[in-house]
Amino acid sequence: MAFDNIKLEKGLYTTSKGFTASLEELDPSENYIGTDYEGLDAYQRQLKRFDIKVSGTGSDTVSKFFKTTDSAALFPEYISRAVQQGLEEQDILPKIIATTTNIDSLDYRAIESVPDEAEKELALVAEGEIIPETNIKTKEKLTTLKKRGRMLVASYEAIKFQKLDLFTVTLKQIGAYIARTQLKDAIDVIKTSAPEEIAGTGSVVNYSDLVKVWDALSPYNATTFLASSSALADMLSVSEFKDSYAGQSFHGTGKMITPFGAEVLKISGEAEKTVIALDNRAALEKVQAGGVLTEFDKLIDRQLERAAITTITGFSTIFSDAVKILNY
Repeated sequence: MAFDNIKLEKGLYTTSKGFTASLEELDPSENYIGTDYEGLDAYQRQLKRFDIKVSGTGSDTVSKFFKTTDSAALFPEYISRAVQQGLEEQDILPKIIATTTNIDSLDYRAIESVPDEAEKELALVAEGEIIPETNIKTKEKLTTLKKRGRMLVASYEAIKFQKLDLFTVTLKQIGAYIARTQLKDAIDVIKTSAPEEIAGTGSVVNYSDLVKVWDALSPYNATTFLASSSALADMLSVSEFKDSYAGQSFHGTGKMITPFGAEVLKISGEAEKTVIALDNRAALEKVQAGGVLTEFDKLIDRQLERAAITTITGFSTIFSDAVKILNY
């Protein structure tokens, strides 16, 4: 097979495309349609080439990556993927962002549209009249990108005989830490940009408060509610949330079903008496400079020791009035 003869080197990590995309150019997956390797990407085919099993009861040890200089070049990508998997498993960001923008610089200026009430409706245009305009412009301030990550510290001697599936568990936890921090960054942007906060009517959230928030989002739809643990407990006590179907769903899956059809997500570290309602199709943009980044030369040359695992991300509101915050 063609992938058996590819020379793996550090240069594949230094391209703007990233390791897997650069490897795909050398070994396109489309060439394997109808073969036993269909469904695998170029990196996964290299694991097959060196007979490295990264998961399951028959997973190999860390030392298997360092049998040859070529196979050692796969180790940073293995770490990045394991961290990314942990990030995705713990990440609720995909449920609250409308779009993700990938950039190759540290400066990014988002666009915005701030329509007034008249601009939210398509008025009747008579013959010869001017068609109403919707203005889209770049924001005055740059989107702030933050570098988040962890330093992985371990000697090769300490981990070389560890099974890869066990090592993956540790790496996935790093991804989970990054996910929680990124969520906090996104919530901070939402709270800073929301044009209006709605006051509750009592010391606990009630159904009329939620209806008020739901109505205030119009013409957007309340697709998602974000609530602290305390606020979530209050919402579970609302009688309208206690019908049999909602109860069965919550007890069976841990997911709340609201009378509005919106998904309720628990967020940590927020004020106890806060509920955020948003339309996840219009509220938030995630900006990232690449995915999970690892210090590949340290991982290849020094066989671990100390290596940074980082992400560079930022968030920006698209339509700020697609978010409403309830304080009670």
